[in-house]
Amino acid sequence: MAFAKVGVRNGLTLAALLMIAACSGAEDESAAGGPGGMPQLPVTVANPLVREVTEWDDYVGRFEAIERVEVRPRASGFLQRAHFTDGQFVRQGQLLFTIDARPSQAALDQARAQLARAQATLTNARTELARSRTLAAAQAASQEEVESRTAAVRAGEADIAAANASIRAAQLNVGFTRVTAPISGRVSQRMVDPGNSVTADQTILTTIVSVSPLHFTFEGSEASLLGYERRGDTLLGSPVRIKLQGSEDYAYTGRIDFVDNALSTGSGTISVRAVVANSDNLLRPGLFGQLQLAASEPAPAILVPDTAIVTDGARRVVYVVDAKNVVQARPVELGAVVDGLRVVRSGLRQQDRIVVNGVQRAQPGSPVQAQPGRIGPNGQVVTPQGQGQPQGAAPAGAAPEAKK
Repeated sequence: MAFAKVGVRNGLTLAALLMIAACSGAEDESAAGGPGGMPQLPVTVANPLVREVTEWDDYVGRFEAIERVEVRPRASGFLQRAHFTDGQFVRQGQLLFTIDARPSQAALDQARAQLARAQATLTNARTELARSRTLAAAQAASQEEVESRTAAVRAGEADIAAANASIRAAQLNVGFTRVTAPISGRVSQRMVDPGNSVTADQTILTTIVSVSPLHFTFEGSEASLLGYERRGDTLLGSPVRIKLQGSEDYAYTGRIDFVDNALSTGSGTISVRAVVANSDNLLRPGLFGQLQLAASEPAPAILVPDTAIVTDGARRVVYVVDAKNVVQARPVELGAVVDGLRVVRSGLRQQDRIVVNGVQRAQPGSPVQAQPGRIGPNGQVVTPQGQGQPQGAAPAGAAPEAKK
């Protein structure tokens, strides 16, 4: 009987100890910040930026010369000399090549001699006509003779006109032995060396391309074209800005001056062209570049860093921390990138606190330690201490994350 009482007393004591331990564990779990004793991880939160921006559509295209000329000779003969350096800038009318002019000069001299003969013949015909008219007036010559002499004078005048035309043609041929630049621009290398024979209107001597301004051509999609038309925008005259491959700045500006009259049936795109100034002559035809076309008028927009955006299947979400520091996944509709920040068309408000650093540590429905910060104009996250952190960097003092 005594042994039974001792067993009951020990059982009650063990139950009491288990209850105390359970209460202590619950208190420790609550203090730790979540089920399983997981601590609340620190993240940096900030309000989205709101400022007036102009959205731009991006296109890849290529620079082209407005004028491109294949320089061909107008006279046949042997090439005597080239008067330029390969690749130099030439002015319109500048001498480029000379062709042996002796055959053309001989033809010109022959035409001048024929003119002199025709003039002598005409002078003699006029003298005989005057004599015939005098004799006819004295009835010493027939009227038929006068008419014959008159026809001879008219033939002589025609011969002189033909001789003058031959002289002008010969002079042109002599002038064609001097090949000049038809436009101003940058000349290519010579394709025929002096001493070779060239054929009029066939042999290509070199090429010249204009350098300022230049055209920038690109292909626009059917959806983009319809979007501009629905908004009532006119592409012609729209401003554009262009940057070269490997450059960060859109250093060149221009305006749309041509939109093709039909879309390509194969690719569903339309050819568009802009005129770009090239005052420093650094641009060359054939260079690729990235063009931005203004897609909207300046308007207020919500901007967030790209690192604050999470891909959830087909959705794009941003983690928002509520008043109780609990993470919520907010679906958003994204726009273009402006100065390193992503435009959010819908899904966010200016007063929302979004996770801008430590996105990997935030889980929807879980509490976090929200450390305040702000988004700089260039997308850099600035902490209250005034030290900027690059996008995606962990806050100071946070434990490093393990790599998966």
